[in-house]
Amino acid sequence: MASPYLLGIDTGGTYTDAVIFREGEGVCAKAKSLTTRHDLSEGIAGAADAVLARSGVPVSEIGLVSLSTTLATNALVEGQGGRAALVMIGFGPQELARDGLAEALGKDPVIFLPGGHDVHGNEIRLDLAALEEALPVLAGSVSSFAVAGYFAVRNPAHEIRARECIRAATHLPVTCSHELSSRLGGPRRALTTLLNARLVSIIDRLIGSCEDFLERRGITAPMMVVRGDGALISSAEARLRPIETILSGPAASLVGARHLTGLDRAVVSDIGGTTTDVAVLEGGQPRLAEEGAVVGGHRTMVEAVALRTYGLGGDSEVHIDDRGLEARLTLGPRRILPLSLAAMRGEGVVAVLEKQLRATHAGRHDGRLALRTGLPETLAQGLQPQEQALYARIGEEPVPLNELLTAASQRAVLDRLVARGLVHLVGITPSDALHVLGRQNQWRADVARLGLELAARRRDGAGKPIAASAEDLAEKIVNRLTRQSCEAVLTACLAEDGAEAIDPAASLAVDRALARTPGIARFSISLDRPLIGLGASAPVYYPAVADMLGAEPVIPEDADVANALGAVVGQVRASVTVVVTSPEEGRFVLSGGGESLRVTGEAEALSAARVRASAAALERAGTEGAQDAIVTIAEEIDAPEVEGSRRLVEARVTAIATGRPRMAAIG
Repeated sequence: MASPYLLGIDTGGTYTDAVIFREGEGVCAKAKSLTTRHDLSEGIAGAADAVLARSGVPVSEIGLVSLSTTLATNALVEGQGGRAALVMIGFGPQELARDGLAEALGKDPVIFLPGGHDVHGNEIRLDLAALEEALPVLAGSVSSFAVAGYFAVRNPAHEIRARECIRAATHLPVTCSHELSSRLGGPRRALTTLLNARLVSIIDRLIGSCEDFLERRGITAPMMVVRGDGALISSAEARLRPIETILSGPAASLVGARHLTGLDRAVVSDIGGTTTDVAVLEGGQPRLAEEGAVVGGHRTMVEAVALRTYGLGGDSEVHIDDRGLEARLTLGPRRILPLSLAAMRGEGVVAVLEKQLRATHAGRHDGRLALRTGLPETLAQGLQPQEQALYARIGEEPVPLNELLTAASQRAVLDRLVARGLVHLVGITPSDALHVLGRQNQWRADVARLGLELAARRRDGAGKPIAASAEDLAEKIVNRLTRQSCEAVLTACLAEDGAEAIDPAASLAVDRALARTPGIARFSISLDRPLIGLGASAPVYYPAVADMLGAEPVIPEDADVANALGAVVGQVRASVTVVVTSPEEGRFVLSGGGESLRVTGEAEALSAARVRASAAALERAGTEGAQDAIVTIAEEIDAPEVEGSRRLVEARVTAIATGRPRMAAIG
């Protein structure tokens, strides 16, 4: 019987990609469509319909649909997400100062409750009164809740009681910290839980949009989502734990890069519209981040590939510093809507830019506009009066910032609306520069030229225009992206080498090496392995990036859809850890994989931990969509000699169940 066809979809910040793949045949067809943030189903339908038409594969032959996405990663990098309330049980306000929790929380509400457990899972009295009092107000001002309890990984009972209380009163999504990690470290677990709660609505909309499309097309195949470690998870589980999809797109691209090139040793750099993701392949596998993934400056407890994500891409915001004798350009980290793309929606952008070009005097915000993203009004809950007033002045048609921002304080208000995902900023980007240079042509090059002409006439500290022409400025922007890409790749490689102290963006030696500066003392840089460039614009930038870094460039034929391909060639991987502690000699407590269990005898406790971890891992793998999973077990035992006798302090028994995802019957 022939193997089924697999449909892979990757929803990025700018484009949604789709591939049809079959074992033994490889990529049968591929297609792209613009990601439509106001209604993700439009972009998904555009890409998937196109790839189905090109392949000629009947929907009845599709055995699996798998989705990767950068939406969660982009949301954290750009500071976006729904407003969430954090409930901390057994913690005090001083805990907010740890692990960046206060910075991540921002102005979102937090409630502290008495309760929690000790290291062995023994209960400390829980009092829900403060939560019950706050819920009527919070129900109308937040979109989700995050609950973190003291030592909840040893006993989750208090988190579960708080979750039931919240759901009964508000019917809103609730994330508990014990569902996301079995590791100790309350504040960082709380941070991870908070970020998960903020991402619920974003990933729920994405998965719902994809499921709606599949239903309309009569595709009944199971749907999977790529996790941050490259493994697959069922769409239902991804809805509950969206934080696990951070770095989903980059992880899928690494799986795709390995499949496309066959290289075991390489540096992989994937440039998208919003971010550039860099990782190192060793032995054909990406290394996992032992301490948890770092995204948007937040170190989470999510197991994910060890990569670095930078706010640098084709749609990065272009910053022009014209205060010095010579203007300086920098890119990112925020994504904005390219002028050439915004103009595809209508002539409003063109009219604004032409009017500004005719003006006698340049405006402070020439070439920059704002418009609503088109998200549902329910996601605008909890806006402050200043935010609501500014939001009301922004519509579906772009509004020039020269007219919108009548006071300096409003810029911060606008930035908050952008961070909530409610408003798009529109301006010049590297994508516009490529349109002006004729290296990209899918959007409106004439509008890109208008924007760059406006920016080029700005004057530096010496009173000279910052660029001689739109083409001159476009070259400078492209060169800047090439240079920042080099710095991003080099930063990641130095980190792998344990040389994080060297900052390529600040090092004079690195600058001389990258710029090939002549001198008596010459500096050079080279990588010890090829540089794989992925992304639609990789053929434009990465030959020059590799040359600057002294590396062999490898840009696969299907580099533009590596994420979507990686989404369908992965496996399901479920991990469960059971912790064994000893509160008193001869007696042991098992935590994780179910309710706490007390056992007499060390051998009996370890045996019970292995059985429990294996059973829980197999059950989770089945829930996450695996078939015929295989279990492997790893143990970490801390048992020092104390006064001549062995004493078990803690043991961690981890079971990992791995298998291919279940597929629909075909034929």
